[in-house]
Amino acid sequence: MTSCASRYRRRGLLAAGATAVLALTLAACGSDNSSAPAADQAAKPTASSHAGHETMPGMDHSAGMDMNQAGANGLSDTKQGYRLTSQDTTLAAGKPVAYRFAITGPDGNPVIAFAPDQTKRMHFYAIRSDLSGFQPLHPAMAPDGTWTADPASLQPGSWRVFASFIPDSGPRKNEDFVLSRTLTVPGDAAATPLPAAAASTEVDGYTVTVKGDHTAGKAAELTVSVAKDGKPVTGLQPYLETYAHLTAFHEGDQAFAHLHPETKVSGNRGGPDLSFHAELPDSGNWRLFLQFQSGGKLHTAALTLHVA
Repeated sequence: MTSCASRYRRRGLLAAGATAVLALTLAACGSDNSSAPAADQAAKPTASSHAGHETMPGMDHSAGMDMNQAGANGLSDTKQGYRLTSQDTTLAAGKPVAYRFAITGPDGNPVIAFAPDQTKRMHFYAIRSDLSGFQPLHPAMAPDGTWTADPASLQPGSWRVFASFIPDSGPRKNEDFVLSRTLTVPGDAAATPLPAAAASTEVDGYTVTVKGDHTAGKAAELTVSVAKDGKPVTGLQPYLETYAHLTAFHEGDQAFAHLHPETKVSGNRGGPDLSFHAELPDSGNWRLFLQFQSGGKLHTAALTLHVA
């Protein structure tokens, strides 16, 4: 099991050296076989998709470029011989659905050995092309290596799903991977603009404020503060080994970033300020999703950060 610090050291600059890479991150992690409530829901579909071809019996994968840039920002289904494969290219709208997938290794066989990462062997995310409808999930794996994620009701549009994992065997043992595929949810998709950049947002009575001066390609500290009823919150509870998870997606290409706070966990007394190391290589808007736990309840806050 890895700590926040060790996970950061492995994943920390996942985005560095990539053109469309990510750097911030809310560790979006829900409970096994269930999704956290979507932070927002309307979406604007895009034409981002790949042609599929088979890599294992009964499954296919969308053709991805096995290159450092694509692998670093999570926008490819392939990296260093590992592939995210699935037969599911469409999912029904407006009801709970099951998305089945597998990770195949360099030998073409399904990977069944995964190292726990913050108590979970697989972190899975679904988000629409306009960066709405964010859902973090922890799917279940069958003995044959098939994973099943259960997103909550999806709105029509183009979606991208991300699988974050660490192989526990093979030539890339203990390395971090983030792979993704696109899928379509049929129906009329309402186009909703990305919310304007803002320094704070409200969720479930909490005020979440983000501070930091961010320029593309330069490392900087990002501080997240949590308050309620005008008072600083000092009772944040650990969730998956940290006080908060921060996940970020870049507007336009959905490049992914996953980063954990540098704040040391010490009992049920986290907050109000949490520090994150951030290095955003791309300018433009990033949609941030922060998950934190208080009073035994998990909350998800979303806001837009502009990077010069």
